[in-house]
Amino acid sequence: MAKSNIYVGLEIGTSKICVVVGEVRGDGAIKILGVGQHPSAGVRKGEITDFETAQTCLHDALVKAEDRSDVMVKNVFLAVTGAHIESLNNRGCIRIADDQNEITADDLEEVKEIARDVAIPQSNAFIHSIVQHYYVDGQEKVVNPVSMLGQKLEADYHIIHGVRNRIQNAIRCVREAPLEVEDIVFSPIAAAQVVLNREAKQQGAILIDIGGGTADYVLYVDGAVVASGCLGLGGDHITNDLSIILKVPLAKAEKLKKEHGSVRLDKAEPGEMIVLEGDTHFVGTKVEKALVNQVAYMRAREILELIQKKLSATGYLNRVGKGIYLTGGTSLLDGLDVLAEEIFELPVQRANAAAMTGPAAIFENPQYATPVGLIRYAQLIDEQRPAKGPIQSLGKKVAGFFGAVRSMF
Repeated sequence: MAKSNIYVGLEIGTSKICVVVGEVRGDGAIKILGVGQHPSAGVRKGEITDFETAQTCLHDALVKAEDRSDVMVKNVFLAVTGAHIESLNNRGCIRIADDQNEITADDLEEVKEIARDVAIPQSNAFIHSIVQHYYVDGQEKVVNPVSMLGQKLEADYHIIHGVRNRIQNAIRCVREAPLEVEDIVFSPIAAAQVVLNREAKQQGAILIDIGGGTADYVLYVDGAVVASGCLGLGGDHITNDLSIILKVPLAKAEKLKKEHGSVRLDKAEPGEMIVLEGDTHFVGTKVEKALVNQVAYMRAREILELIQKKLSATGYLNRVGKGIYLTGGTSLLDGLDVLAEEIFELPVQRANAAAMTGPAAIFENPQYATPVGLIRYAQLIDEQRPAKGPIQSLGKKVAGFFGAVRSMF
């Protein structure tokens, strides 16, 4: 029986820092051994703004994860996000030598390198180069062209890149924990590994992950990533809007959003009020529920419409057959699924992570899709690299920031 492996996923988010320790058993099943989290500080819109403060929060989350899993964490898979992250699609093409005819592994590597050879800003670095499809003499959707006969080999890739220094700040924060970063993963790519099954990716699906400070998205068509990106807007912006408009402290606005917030404008009776209790620093007040919903609605609509506009520009929206999957903490906001369905004119569902075993049903909470998805991502990467030894060898890529990245996600 194949041995079990333990992997650790780390998400440094705007609202929380979360460490998930998971065991991948010999039969491929994943068991979550422990979860540690701590409210974020020193992080804004998914990026580190106060190094020492963020590091303290990371340490607290790490200690909790180690205590609950009984595992001494040394290596992690790190989720990254931020509005600086961009993506594009590119095709590589080579001619097979007339005296060769049969496509070799070297030919495959050559066409991959050509497909990955795209111009990005000098300040940026590659995060992912994800294969979409291969073509042999025009034949579409070839899974593995090696040993096939052909004269022309093409490869389509989805390239994701971001500002080098911003990503390095996150890596440095983790390394000084001290932990080694096995690999970095764009957050929605990780979340998709547990939210979207093969059928959804094949039929066409959009994953939208709305967290505290960012809204990440990834679009799959025919089983391949064709679009991805990040907006620097999230649930914290709704909280901030409520705080300013209602003239209440941020903590009260956050509680108001979570306990009473809705984007459904019809969910408030005329004159219905919400009482905010006072405390040492706040005298207390009453706010109109209809106004709370209006504020949440306007900001949520802005976020969803911006994503819809970006995805509409790709030309792939009409090929989304399975619909939209909402995840992230802000996806719990009442009525958000209905609003998304109205804007995209596609079926929408709130997404839960795929069934796994372990403590606490965190998999039913969309806030944990990304860190749990990192465990699945690590498992899939390991399965792809049987000839290259333990997955720890991937750390060399991060140390060099970055080599070209694989894969089929």
